[in-house]
Amino acid sequence: MQLILLQKVKNLGNLGDKVSVKPGYGRNYLVPQGKAVPATAENLEGFEARRAEYEAKANQLLGAAEARKAKFEAADTVTIKANASTEGKLFGSVGPRDIAEAFTAAGFALDKNEVVQGEGPIRHIGEYEIRVHLHADVDTTVKVVVVPDN
Repeated sequence: MQLILLQKVKNLGNLGDKVSVKPGYGRNYLVPQGKAVPATAENLEGFEARRAEYEAKANQLLGAAEARKAKFEAADTVTIKANASTEGKLFGSVGPRDIAEAFTAAGFALDKNEVVQGEGPIRHIGEYEIRVHLHADVDTTVKVVVVPDN
């Protein structure tokens, strides 16, 4: 399936690239999310006519992500209280939703989809470095401290 990308997609291409993807990926993810349109002659002409508009929007999103990155780097740490045993093992776990809620409560808007936990949810008390994916080009790390709730 041939598509024209309307924004940068990681591991696929940049704005305006004509790419070939599997039909399910294009039909079920890229097109409904507004990240791409089918590569027809009519869509190609429409894209070229609105190219400056798409580039301005992409630059605006990148600038906003860079500003958010600076705010997160200025943030020291966020503490999350969780029910834990005396050995430090949590009853349950701390996942992306819990981390996003803690940052939002601290005044830093964060969506659970932006939290990347490569090693899975947190299951022990301690201090952790969590990666935050704000944009296709913008990643940062934040500190999360999990303490027992006694």
